[in-house]
Amino acid sequence: MRFLFKTSYAQDINLAKHGGHRFWYSALLLMLLAAPWLFPEYWLAQLTFVMIYAIVGLGLMLLAGFTGQFSLGHAAFLGVGAYTQAVLTNAGMPFTLALVCSAALSAVVGVVVGLPALRVKGIYLGMATLSFGFIVEEVFARWESMTGGNAGMHVKVPTVFGWKADSSESFYYLCLVITVLATLAILNLLRSSTGRAFVAIRDSEISAQSMGINLARYKTLSFALSAALAGVGGALYAHKLRFLSPDQFNILQSIDLLLMVVIGGLGSVHGAFLGAIFLITMPQIISLLKDYLPPIIGQAPGLQSVIYGTLLVAFVMFEPLGLYGRWFKIRTWFQMFPFYRKGMFKRQKSFQKSDRLK
Repeated sequence: MRFLFKTSYAQDINLAKHGGHRFWYSALLLMLLAAPWLFPEYWLAQLTFVMIYAIVGLGLMLLAGFTGQFSLGHAAFLGVGAYTQAVLTNAGMPFTLALVCSAALSAVVGVVVGLPALRVKGIYLGMATLSFGFIVEEVFARWESMTGGNAGMHVKVPTVFGWKADSSESFYYLCLVITVLATLAILNLLRSSTGRAFVAIRDSEISAQSMGINLARYKTLSFALSAALAGVGGALYAHKLRFLSPDQFNILQSIDLLLMVVIGGLGSVHGAFLGAIFLITMPQIISLLKDYLPPIIGQAPGLQSVIYGTLLVAFVMFEPLGLYGRWFKIRTWFQMFPFYRKGMFKRQKSFQKSDRLK
């Protein structure tokens, strides 16, 4: 069992808490660097999609998991980033500058959504973001001169400082670099005063406001940063698929993104990656299981939706902390054995009076 004795504030905000973190994360990074030689091209493409969705998941985790804001229209930000990247790169703009513009425009759209949404919360905020998602999808379909409408549009191969990422391996490394940078940015944000303000708003808006935290400012900032990360993920998504159409950014995509962070583990950076792995690998697992199921079940058109819904209900009821929460409990059991207590992670039933008034 490992005991950590902290003697300074700097130790509390270190990215790596102990030597084990440095070792395992370094080993993971080395494995990711060697992935093109370890995995076939198909699984390398799936790993690329995992990183793209993880970037979007980091943004949604910042909004939902750390600020407590509910969004059912996050696919709209993904689409804004994807179409912005496609239009700018097709017009001849360099990849890096187009990526910055995609993130900036998505952030501006996030502010536009975040400002009116300040007056609502909970399910009403979800309805507002859902309506916004429908509006953006309709704009993509109707603005044919810019987006190509329902006919879609092709996207050029990304070129970074003269280096063309036209192969699976080169584009994988491009996504890996951006994913690492996005993860480090989120981790540093969360250990800053801004990140702590986000968490305070999530825990109790009344308490946060009484401590001098400007709710409107930080909620809008959270929407903007979340949308910017979704825009970055959308830009990479556009280059990966090489073709965009409005139906790729519908309500089902938004639900998949929300499902990703809930099952991965709300309030955890690890949960964004575990949720992305779940989102990408689950369809592959379902397709493999179809061969072993009776034909009346295996060939049912709504099998994937039924399994997704069942898993979501199961996680909400039995494991609200998600995949990362389950791993954390297993790890704690091994670390504290034989002194582990069964009720250690039992959810608290008590709550503040201020929470009762919400």
